[in-house]
Amino acid sequence: MNPDLSRYSCQIALPGFGEAAQEQLQKANVLIAGVGGLGCPAAVYLAAAGIGNLGIADFDTVSAENLHRQVLFIPADVGFHKASVAAARLHKQNPGIQVMTHDIKITSDNVMEIISQYDIVVDCTDNFETRYLLNDACVIRGKPLVYGAIYQFEGQVAVWNIKSKDVNYSPNYRDLFPKVDATQIPSCAEGGVIPTLAGIIGCMQANEVIKYFTNTGDLLAGKILLFDAQTMQSRVIKIGHITKTNITSLTTTMEIPTMTVSEIKKGLKANTLELVDIRTDQERDVTDIGGVHIEMDELNDHLEYLNNYVVKVFYCSSGRRSGEAVKMLKQKFPNANFFSMEGGLGAWFKNDD
Repeated sequence: MNPDLSRYSCQIALPGFGEAAQEQLQKANVLIAGVGGLGCPAAVYLAAAGIGNLGIADFDTVSAENLHRQVLFIPADVGFHKASVAAARLHKQNPGIQVMTHDIKITSDNVMEIISQYDIVVDCTDNFETRYLLNDACVIRGKPLVYGAIYQFEGQVAVWNIKSKDVNYSPNYRDLFPKVDATQIPSCAEGGVIPTLAGIIGCMQANEVIKYFTNTGDLLAGKILLFDAQTMQSRVIKIGHITKTNITSLTTTMEIPTMTVSEIKKGLKANTLELVDIRTDQERDVTDIGGVHIEMDELNDHLEYLNNYVVKVFYCSSGRRSGEAVKMLKQKFPNANFFSMEGGLGAWFKNDD
């Protein structure tokens, strides 16, 4: 056996695998979009399996409340950028691979350029705007996309946009979910998630990537796997063989107005703005920096107060949920002075002003 392949001897020994399949993994270029609960296990196993070029895209920072499922990170990483920390750790795990970081938010302006460098994209994101954006960009570029999602005790896995021999493509995310009202679906922080589920679904996503490059097994193309961690039951639902969508352009992503912690503290001293905490009651009980408390799923019940011409700055733990809140409310009130706290509470407690 080639000495460079010795660390992969156990997978090379698999029936129908061999050195040729391992060499395909070493030539592969894989982008992991989002290095959270799903992205961490997916990245760990793809790096360990010998994916030659691994891209990590995430603009967020490590948060303490996510460590229970984001297993690449440790408490000392809190506040640091996920992409950089993950890349360094993955390269230590397997020095024989290349790891590239994209420490930026994926938007309609940069998504095409980012995915053009890769053979396949692994969607490990946690918001619908980016999920649809990645889907549409992959369809336009003709690239396969490995989808994963988790909520509470349930997870989903599918492989979108696989080109068949007759030049047709398999279904994509919009074939199954043409449009989703993200404001009606709680986040993991609001609805909860069992950490082991993230590991299971993330590993399934990595498994589909390996199957794709080594041409082993039956891909989850044209179907979706549903998994229940409480009953340990899974089922595969067939969607169809060919996509029925016609995606030719990207939906422009909305720029979410943000305000830095320093700007917010100055505004609070001058009494020119109000804070709105959109976290859950449980999160508020642990940490409270003041402001009106309206949970994310209750915002629509307080529209009269929110749209009263006073500057409102929404905050959560990291800035992700507050950004979604601002985006939702700006669609209702385009001229309102709504902002998201940049970096969330993580940035708040790091600021000494």
